[in-house]
Amino acid sequence: MKTIRVVAAVIRDKEKIFATARGYGEFKGQWEFPGGKVELGETPQQALKREIMEELNTEIDVGELIDTIEYDYPTFHLSMDCFWAKVRVGELELKEAEAAKWLTKDELDSVAWLPADIALIEKIKECMSVISTKVTRSTLTKRIT
Repeated sequence: MKTIRVVAAVIRDKEKIFATARGYGEFKGQWEFPGGKVELGETPQQALKREIMEELNTEIDVGELIDTIEYDYPTFHLSMDCFWAKVRVGELELKEAEAAKWLTKDELDSVAWLPADIALIEKIKECMSVISTKVTRSTLTKRIT
């Protein structure tokens, strides 16, 4: 089975995550994290920056690797490196997707995700819970001192 290597950006703004609805192909209308194929000679981070510029006309900062998702579709195997990201410059202009939403942790289950992206949702929820707890503790500590 052919393996396709891709990257995905989990773009975060405070307590919300950016998701897009696929605008073409077999999975049109299903939701995903923006990104795309890694080209020969690119690092995953370089590929992600290039893909986000192409798809969203936006420059991002690529953060930590969240997870690498391995998923078997009927005709190919997908290997997807998923990174935290934040907008550096730009307004997230949709060039390929048909729709986009900013979702809170509690809203992540409100859209129909592509099968490979579903595997990432629980991991993102866990990470957001940890981050939210750290922010709350930090805020409380600052108020107390």
